[in-house]
Amino acid sequence: MIVVYIKEGLEKTMSKYAAIVLSAGVGSRMKSDIPKQYMDLAGKPVIYYSLKAFEDAGFSSIVLVCGKDDVEYCQKNIVEKYELKNVAAVVPGGKERYHSVFEGLKVLEDADYVFIHDGARPLISQEVIKRLKDAVVKEEAAIAGVLAKDTIKIVDEEAYVTDTPERQYVWQVQTPQCFAFPIIYDAYKSIIQDEEEGWTLPKITDDAMVLEYATDHEVKMVEADYRNIKITTPEDLVIAEAFLRV
Repeated sequence: MIVVYIKEGLEKTMSKYAAIVLSAGVGSRMKSDIPKQYMDLAGKPVIYYSLKAFEDAGFSSIVLVCGKDDVEYCQKNIVEKYELKNVAAVVPGGKERYHSVFEGLKVLEDADYVFIHDGARPLISQEVIKRLKDAVVKEEAAIAGVLAKDTIKIVDEEAYVTDTPERQYVWQVQTPQCFAFPIIYDAYKSIIQDEEEGWTLPKITDDAMVLEYATDHEVKMVEADYRNIKITTPEDLVIAEAFLRV
């Protein structure tokens, strides 16, 4: 039986802003048996920093979505060990990222706005969270990102260059991505239903794509921080630790 840990009284303590932090994935490029989200970063697990950022930002309803075999580990060795009092639920994820997000959304049906964040981005700042809070109230859909520093090339299937987009219009997308709850919940529900009915879905790599697929709602890009890196390879841990010391 899959265990779901939910803080007592969740329905009474639901905040206007809720967060889903994703902790699934094996991180094969880390060359380690330990999933990247549980690896040590300056004395604490990588995932700790993402959860603590939303707790410090006043999110009283934070949902941690992890692998189905990691629920008890996350509850005891992360949430309880580090006294993360605002983590309201720890739930098992699904096969793909969008399945995992939907599992988190189902716990937060009373939220007004929801932030969805990769747990492998431990350096999300309070300043960026504040900017996104302001943007999502106005726009209903806002995502973090930074302008690309390098020239970007579009190539064909054989790696021949077909286009060079103007750099001023090219952004590297990050998380958090935040939305008015009813809009993103209905969008996710729509793609899950389409999948169950046998429709072929595009390869979904972020939450904005779900909105793009299921609705015609505009998504606002919000300038974030180049330090908001995703821990993907071993050298990323070294970079992240250096940023933490600054």
